[in-house]
Amino acid sequence: MFYLFPRVPLWVMLILGFIYSVSISWNINGISHNFIHNPYFRSPLLNRLFSIIESVTVGFSQVFYECIHMQHHKGNADRPDDAGETTDWISIYKHGDDGEAEHPLKYTFLSFFREDPKTVIKELKRKDPREAFWGITELALFMANFLILGILDWRYICFLLPFWYFGHCLSYLNGYYRHYGGNPDEPIAWGVSAYGKLYNWTWFYNGYHAEHHFRPKVHWTRMETLRDHIVEQQRSAGVRVIKVPHALGFLDPDLPPRGQVREASHHLNSEAVP
Repeated sequence: MFYLFPRVPLWVMLILGFIYSVSISWNINGISHNFIHNPYFRSPLLNRLFSIIESVTVGFSQVFYECIHMQHHKGNADRPDDAGETTDWISIYKHGDDGEAEHPLKYTFLSFFREDPKTVIKELKRKDPREAFWGITELALFMANFLILGILDWRYICFLLPFWYFGHCLSYLNGYYRHYGGNPDEPIAWGVSAYGKLYNWTWFYNGYHAEHHFRPKVHWTRMETLRDHIVEQQRSAGVRVIKVPHALGFLDPDLPPRGQVREASHHLNSEAVP
């Protein structure tokens, strides 16, 4: 896009910018996400190089993302405790009211600004100081990349940054509907699934999210097999399935109103088979 910016009409760049935004969400929720659970290489060096490339390409730190994502799996979109805290740093309930999910627009557009690098660095240092170093290095590299682009053409970076931000917002939108209507109190129903074939073929079976949270280490190519094995358990637990891709979850015809989500979860828990 940098090459095309001074050479094509604005309307072309706007289309490319939107594609860039969607590609950020696609990458985070597909390539980057699968890399966390099943690294692509046997060689630690190659995995490290891939992590750096991902960071510069997407405009974040893959190491930081892994830390945040694994914390997400610890909490599984949990509701706040008595102190108002959630184990999952990006839980859709963290900033909601009365145990309900936050409004999707607030979650989508504010979550980016709520990210706390200090908390992530502290957690990385606790686990492995070397990972903290690499996470900070990845941040510095992607920021340096943006700085160089800005020096070469300040107009281009001003054009790019809103689409970069919007791409991360789309990722949060995707994440919201992967849990909205799920049951934070029932492991097999933590996530919400979408089984559209085109969606799953192009997004690395990102749609099988209830299955993924139930068995995070299962490779994305085996998600259909996993579902076949647990489908009756899922039905008993009331696993929510939507008819559209997660990023379009607001268009689902059976979308429950926000005030009814917690009530539905309690109802399902009371009917669950012991």
